[in-house]
Amino acid sequence: MPELFIAFAPLYAHSLPEGHRFPMLKYELIPGQLLREGVVTENAFHAPVPCPDEVVLSTHTPAYLHKLKTGTLTDKEVRRIGFPQSAQLTYRELIITQGTIDCCLHALRGGVALNVAGGTHHAFADAGEGFCLLNDFAVAANYLLHHQLASRILIIDLDVHQGNGTAKLFEHQPAVFTFSMHGRTNFPFHKERSDLDIALEDGTDDATYLQALKTHLPQIIHTFKPDFCCYLSGVDVLATDKFGKLKLTMQGCAERDRFVLETLKQHHLPCAIAMGGGYSADVKLIVQAHCQTYKLAAEIYGL
Repeated sequence: MPELFIAFAPLYAHSLPEGHRFPMLKYELIPGQLLREGVVTENAFHAPVPCPDEVVLSTHTPAYLHKLKTGTLTDKEVRRIGFPQSAQLTYRELIITQGTIDCCLHALRGGVALNVAGGTHHAFADAGEGFCLLNDFAVAANYLLHHQLASRILIIDLDVHQGNGTAKLFEHQPAVFTFSMHGRTNFPFHKERSDLDIALEDGTDDATYLQALKTHLPQIIHTFKPDFCCYLSGVDVLATDKFGKLKLTMQGCAERDRFVLETLKQHHLPCAIAMGGGYSADVKLIVQAHCQTYKLAAEIYGL
């Protein structure tokens, strides 16, 4: 019986200072929760290999990739990323990036696939930012275009933070439409210009959020006519999130995912999903919200 395709990268949390470990913990807990609930079996999980340099270089500059791989980022560049330099974290980022490409390839066959990590949308061509080293959706989109596996790609970014790196990378690429719904006052404080930005006020609730999404997403699909979609399903939109500033409930977050996935399936659009952010103080809430996305994907796509 077919089931979800899930890319999973090793965590290497031990390589991080203790203050950085908690936000990363969800990546270890999500697979276990999905297995306990019987959403998937062990066969659903796939371990990617590191993304080859020539693929990364379709999006990132040689100088930046060299600094990542040799550990020669400047102190200022490290502060901008927010993680200390680590060969293991760079290796993990290369695995995450390939995992998103693998999800895209599987989605072309099976309709949907999910990366336990990914959604590193603050990374620019020549710099990392906001815990993002490489921009996995951008690399994957460029891979699909280069190999003529897709011709019009829609990136739906519903993380609470604007996908500034993604917007900048594709500002002159008409084959990629960047759609970001994010907190107006939240990081990044200098926003880039997506093809469509919906800036939400602090305290935005379920009804307001969902009305905006249900208004704009169908319009984009109608006018842009994508043949592939990437969906960044960040759960930092929750009212419990420490940094999000929005007021979505767990039910509202689930309705968001349901609407996106049902809309894409209705239009026969393959979709690769990455998890993005989530910073509630109770890690159980983060895991619950992310696992909702997997369960809805399995339900909607009959997996």
